[in-house]
Amino acid sequence: MLLATLIALSLPQVVATHRDEACPPTPIALPRGMEGWSRPTAVAAAATAAKPVLLTARSAVRATLLPITGVTYAVPPAKPGAATSHGGLFAFDVARAGRYRVALGSPAWIDVLRGTMPVASVTHGHGPSCSTIRKMVDFDLKPGRHLLQIAGSEPAAVTLMVLPVD
Repeated sequence: MLLATLIALSLPQVVATHRDEACPPTPIALPRGMEGWSRPTAVAAAATAAKPVLLTARSAVRATLLPITGVTYAVPPAKPGAATSHGGLFAFDVARAGRYRVALGSPAWIDVLRGTMPVASVTHGHGPSCSTIRKMVDFDLKPGRHLLQIAGSEPAAVTLMVLPVD
């Protein structure tokens, strides 16, 4: 009886591990509009808002980030991360008002600013199961240029993409 109880208690852990191992060796197909995620272009993040790296919607980049101590943010990040973390600055243009998504391949803090005003996120979550997208955050944005601040990334490089939510 004790052995049966111990086996039963350990089953949920085995099932959870099995789900993790059930992912295919190659990443799954991503939702429509995110096809560019698998073909990122290499860029180096900017250290100041004066010359941010300009992103193109639906085009992923593999961004080399800077030590957080070397980044001058337009507005202090809400969660800057550890002193040993990484970050950088990017910009993107919004042609028409709507919901836009920022996707990241690793954990980090995301701030989107219109000028020097932070834009509140409307939803956030993880990427699709078995994909290489770790985090997705949605923002309702007006037309114009927006600043994307990345902070608190432990890895020195991150894949990221901005896209309209259809």
